[in-house]
Amino acid sequence: MNILEAVKIHKSYGNKLNKQEVLKGLDISIEKGEFVSIMGPSGSGKTTLLNVLSSIDTLSQGSIKIEGQEITAMKEKQLAEFRKHHLGFIFQDYNLLDTLSVKENILLPLSITKASKQEANHKFQAVATELGILEIQDKYPGEISGGQKQRTSAARAFVHEPSIIFADEPTGALDSRSASDLLNKLNELNQRRKATIVMVTHDSVAASYSSRVIFIKDGQIYTQLYKGQASRQAFFQDIMKTQGVLGGVHNEH
Repeated sequence: MNILEAVKIHKSYGNKLNKQEVLKGLDISIEKGEFVSIMGPSGSGKTTLLNVLSSIDTLSQGSIKIEGQEITAMKEKQLAEFRKHHLGFIFQDYNLLDTLSVKENILLPLSITKASKQEANHKFQAVATELGILEIQDKYPGEISGGQKQRTSAARAFVHEPSIIFADEPTGALDSRSASDLLNKLNELNQRRKATIVMVTHDSVAASYSSRVIFIKDGQIYTQLYKGQASRQAFFQDIMKTQGVLGGVHNEH
């Protein structure tokens, strides 16, 4: 069952005299429980794609449905309500509030859905345990490492059990050990909770944790790779080969 369906999506910036078409009629569908990575060279449109799929940015033309609901037709208030219940976000720069503790940051999505204190605490305990950050719940962002910040950010994205989680370069600011730790945790949550994750990354190692990689070039889908029964190492090699053909992806920062 598809949880996300995007049909003939276009995104342009500028005016008629100086128009830049970033997305050029893409079709994308994501199945419930899939872990999908989006890759492509700098300027390919991958971040723009994530932004329009996640409702952060608006489309110029086309249709995007999440859980069967047409998000492109929603008014801002309706969209805000939809985001609150159905979408989770993990950003490269964490987006944590420095004045709130780890626990308070994680509980933010539940505080706006009016969940009971007991329910909120139960969900917090579960996700913080799964991500290995229960013991730092009373610390503040300034007192923890980058890896712990990103796991806090991930916990905040998962805590209200959204339909789909969008991750924008979640390992971009992490060292290799912290990145590997986060990706293993995301993989476990994807498997255990059947959580749907869509992640933009330039890192072939990060992409190898997903079940499918969509390569974008010049605003269109260039090709797709499916992991299937392959090992992560074999999938990583396939991703690297495709990057080599695409050119320049693995050098992008």
